[in-house]
Amino acid sequence: MADQVSGSLPEERAARGRAARADAPRSAHAEYQPSAKRPDPVDIIEAQSAARLPELVPIRYGRMLESPFRFYRGAAGIMAGDLADTPRSGITAQLCGDAHLLNFRLLASPERQLMFDINDFDETLPGPWEWDVKRLAASLAIAGRENGYTDAERASVVRAAVRSYRERMRGFAGQGNLAVWYTQVGMDVLQALADRKLGARARARTRRAMAKARGRDSLQAFAKLTQVVDGRRRITPDPPLIVPIQDLLPGAERDAVEEQLRELIERYGHSLQSDRRHLLRQYRVVDMARKVVGVGSVGTRCWIILLLGRDDEDPLLLQAKEADPSVLAPYAGTSAYDNQGQRVVAGQRLMQATSDIFLGWERVIGMDGRQRDFYVRQLRDWKGIAEPQLMVPKDMRAFGEVCGATLARAHARSGDRIAIAAYLGAGDAFDRALTIFAERYADQNERDHQALTDAVHTGRVAAQSA
Repeated sequence: MADQVSGSLPEERAARGRAARADAPRSAHAEYQPSAKRPDPVDIIEAQSAARLPELVPIRYGRMLESPFRFYRGAAGIMAGDLADTPRSGITAQLCGDAHLLNFRLLASPERQLMFDINDFDETLPGPWEWDVKRLAASLAIAGRENGYTDAERASVVRAAVRSYRERMRGFAGQGNLAVWYTQVGMDVLQALADRKLGARARARTRRAMAKARGRDSLQAFAKLTQVVDGRRRITPDPPLIVPIQDLLPGAERDAVEEQLRELIERYGHSLQSDRRHLLRQYRVVDMARKVVGVGSVGTRCWIILLLGRDDEDPLLLQAKEADPSVLAPYAGTSAYDNQGQRVVAGQRLMQATSDIFLGWERVIGMDGRQRDFYVRQLRDWKGIAEPQLMVPKDMRAFGEVCGATLARAHARSGDRIAIAAYLGAGDAFDRALTIFAERYADQNERDHQALTDAVHTGRVAAQSA
């Protein structure tokens, strides 16, 4: 991405952006027509599941069955192939890869300030910036359908989010590099937006969400997820979602996996800054458990690891999550990083305004002899998630605007913001095009959700609620 901006004058970068309209007119982004060679969506899901823990795969299908929006959350791999057949501007940025609306949320900065930012980077990879915007736009249309919004209300929500992205990118194009890099969406900004654009109930929900997020820290997770057993602090079982290692594996195999995880935590510290590595060394591992997370990630190997510091009331809960190649890789190119955990961490650090102090990566060789990459972060640190099912159209429109602006800031840090802004222009051609695309893709998503529903009904795949 650096070659797009290094040594180029702003006017040259802007000219490049405007020239890109010839190959990919902004109105062309309205296009979505499934390819005649489009794979069966259930085949794509099953191919992903083949590398996952088989006993957890039915939970993934069960969660995706719940609604078209839940399906969409687990279908980034399906959409990646569809996006590859859509027009491309030829301008790249670091992509989130799964920029649906629930992957924008409240997070804590290292300075203990509450921020709003992108959260999930399992699929991050450099690629066409418009792919992230399209995934966000379609998620808003799908969530709007689930809430019973009218066609006009959904169009207003999507158009506002895309307009926010475009206008914010144009603002970044006029700023210096450091000004862009230091930009954050803090609580003062979010509260001001809520006061200006939301009704009384939504403003009250926003304040409660901020307060709740501040309470979702290691101490809260410690109280909720652990208990004292025979005088020792242990992770509380909640099968099949949380299964402590002593309940998961027999003696010798358990000891081997436990040793691997202890070594993973020790070695992963080398991927941290030296001061944070020093802090990590002040904790000791006392227990670990397998955890089911999310929708699309269900079935990947994910461990929560309990560490204690000064005493038994000084906890640190880490999550070590398996990192596979990005679903974008077949279409955007393989990662520059050999370790997929490092790919996730590098993308997250590049796109987020500020990242978890314990974010790092490592590689292990499993008992089956297979090499697996992991990234590690705190399990819970002031995280707050939106509740789109409670949003009236006005609320979702405001939320979409914040998401669009946040995504623009993330892309502006890594891509050529001047070229992207020039491509988008001052008019609303791109906004209108993505409003059409979002509805067309929402139709496709409903068809894919039905395909999974049919596959479960015929017994092709098994689903489990959990």
